[in-house]
Amino acid sequence: MLNTSALHISSDTEEKKHIVYVGRPDDDLPLKLQANGFQLIVYQDPFLAYVGSLSAVYSKKPLPYAFICREDIPRQEAYKFINNLQKCNELNEVPNILYNPDSVTANIKKAKLSGADDLYSGTFPVNDLLDRLEFLHSTKKRYLNEKVSGSSYMKLRISGSKRFFDILISSLLLILFSPAFLLIALAIKLESPGPVFYISKRVGTGYRIFNFYKFRSMRTDADKMIKDLIHMNQYKSETGATFIKIDNDPRITSIGKFLRNTSLDELPQLINVLRGDMSIVGNRPLPLYEAEQITRDLWSKRFLAPAGITGLWQVTKRGRKEMSAEERIALDMAYADRCSMWFDLKIVARTVPALLQKESV
Repeated sequence: MLNTSALHISSDTEEKKHIVYVGRPDDDLPLKLQANGFQLIVYQDPFLAYVGSLSAVYSKKPLPYAFICREDIPRQEAYKFINNLQKCNELNEVPNILYNPDSVTANIKKAKLSGADDLYSGTFPVNDLLDRLEFLHSTKKRYLNEKVSGSSYMKLRISGSKRFFDILISSLLLILFSPAFLLIALAIKLESPGPVFYISKRVGTGYRIFNFYKFRSMRTDADKMIKDLIHMNQYKSETGATFIKIDNDPRITSIGKFLRNTSLDELPQLINVLRGDMSIVGNRPLPLYEAEQITRDLWSKRFLAPAGITGLWQVTKRGRKEMSAEERIALDMAYADRCSMWFDLKIVARTVPALLQKESV
């Protein structure tokens, strides 16, 4: 994978219009854009560029003036990046340009089929590019708004009734389980040093990234051990989509095993629900490395549904070692298609029996 750092290139002010530049900035185009008054945010990894831009949408920050993506990024990632932009109404309104400094390898037809607004290759006057971007700014958003109602652009599936249900249930359960919170925190502290909560970055509805809370059930060095244990992964995948779940995971503490078997480790996620990061019912929010794999394998529909504590795959496949990553994703996508308040209530009714199933993972 390419270097995933995002570099901010700016001369004197944060008020300049900014361009998200994706790929290696090893030519003179970024400097020319900066000389023409633009601030550049440079990502060398297309996935992180997409996630970072979505985060800006959700936090109501100004959208980029344009996306400029190097076409020569390995493994066709530039085309996948352009395709992903089309899945978000706000980001699709921003002009996007594929750019290849090598005019010999540039593929105009492929660029247009991917949904790119234009392709620039070889040597060209930077003013031509700026004129093109200005034209796209004045026409693209208006064109998209005038499209017929049969548009294929995806909408997020969260209703007002579902949000009301989430706030009501999470508030009541947090009050009800507050004594359990204190006892569990004490037990964790007595068994092993380290924090009571495990906090990680997760990708939820519409690829929104948030802090995900659980009671810590593993050793504090668990993340460092994963490379040595990956061969024990329960999920096998032929498409590259990667979930990690290890049978009899040696990283789990004694109290952690009890918390997982009773699903008490999930209680802090009620805080996520109350904050609006998650819902009671939905598809599980994924760690960044898992979300990256699924995005690149075009399984992005599962991110249209709310992120949830419990969901369709938990109540139908919980603890079955033969479940593949493809089966799990298929269940997530099925929930995205059928997401409704009535369907959620049916899943909630099936959740308690599923929790009584024991699993050693």
